[in-house]
Amino acid sequence: MTMKRREFIEKGAMLGASPFLIKPFNILNSSKFSPNDKIRLATIGMGIQGHYDTNAALANEGVEHVAVADLYQGRLNHMKELHGNKIDTYRDYRELLQRKDIDAVIIATTDLWHDTITKDALKAGKHVYCEKPMVHKIEQGSSVIEAWKKSGKTMQVGSQRVSGSDFAEARRLISEGAIGEINYIEASYDRFSSIGAWNYSIPLDASPETIDWDTYLKDTAKVPFDPKKFFRWRAYKDFGTGVAGDLFVHLISGVHYAVQSNGPSRIFASGGLRYWKDGRNMPDVMVGILDYEKSANHPAFQLVMRVDFANAGTINNTTRIIGSEGQIEFIRGGLKLTKHKLPKAPGMGGYDSLFTIEEKQQKAYEEMYNAKYSEADRKAEPIEEVVFKNPEGPSEHVRHFGNFFENARKGSQNTIEDPVFGFRAAAPVLACNKSYFERKPVEWDAEKMKLK
Repeated sequence: MTMKRREFIEKGAMLGASPFLIKPFNILNSSKFSPNDKIRLATIGMGIQGHYDTNAALANEGVEHVAVADLYQGRLNHMKELHGNKIDTYRDYRELLQRKDIDAVIIATTDLWHDTITKDALKAGKHVYCEKPMVHKIEQGSSVIEAWKKSGKTMQVGSQRVSGSDFAEARRLISEGAIGEINYIEASYDRFSSIGAWNYSIPLDASPETIDWDTYLKDTAKVPFDPKKFFRWRAYKDFGTGVAGDLFVHLISGVHYAVQSNGPSRIFASGGLRYWKDGRNMPDVMVGILDYEKSANHPAFQLVMRVDFANAGTINNTTRIIGSEGQIEFIRGGLKLTKHKLPKAPGMGGYDSLFTIEEKQQKAYEEMYNAKYSEADRKAEPIEEVVFKNPEGPSEHVRHFGNFFENARKGSQNTIEDPVFGFRAAAPVLACNKSYFERKPVEWDAEKMKLK
């Protein structure tokens, strides 16, 4: 069989931002927008993702960063070291929300706080960009959606791969039937490093004096101060959502966008603590198996997701969407479409039962087969490989914020990842945690967005 190869290359220039090269936050970096059109932005939660998000936001034109809020004084002090009085800092995010001159906020806090700060920000008349997962618990989703609809404000959930050119291309290919009917999807996101396992650096001055610990606990049980639960919060179920909320949610968001799905009907997860037995109570290995029923946009299929923080072998994170006539595999910087159709004839001979029957029946079968199938029917089409390279231009993270700001400027709630989409991605991965801890499958109504 021969293999053909085509490459689709779009124009532009790649733009990314390092959190260690932060531009002055209050510089208006565009002549395209008038002062009246600029968006004044604040960030609530200046940890790792808060910095990444802020950089991606500021890579868009007409955005001015004016304020930050964080419960750790050291992060606020650092912002003053970088920008002096050009940036305002707050320990209490509610004081920030009272400012009438702030148009939009990034919420990049511990998962525990996503729902409350989102609702407070919408009530205060702010456009909201909330990091994934949108909520910490499944039961919080409906109130966030209700608050968003009532507010009339723009809201974007931060799983930026849905703004990638590769996922837009996959969506197009699937809708055109390029791989036939989808039957199975697999997606993995493995790691093997201490920082990758969320063991982030803890500042030496971390204490109840420098961190507002009582506020941080929110509505959880009152526990003694523990800096690991503040700086490495993803590892603890009271504050984070583990591998499911950190990584499964990226995988499922991309799948839902490409396949145009509202979600699964049945979720089961299994895993455990295999390597990082350091006091965390969230698993470091998890496999989720999700069943999707037939819908107007896709046939029934199964999605299997895996995260392994103990993968000392070869790590090749990918998503493969497999159909009856080929597959789409996401590769670094794009995707690869492999088309492979079966011939019309089923085949005869070789590892087949034909040789096990009496000779006159073999001869009769061969005569029937030769009469029914032509030579053309017996030949498979050549395997065809199509490689799509992401265009040079703004990164998916920058584009995701661009979609957010575009809709905010025109007063639209139609972002690419609005709260309905965001919750339909968050709820199944949170159900993976529920399944893991309860050791049983979870039934989910994807249309009504509620547990069955």
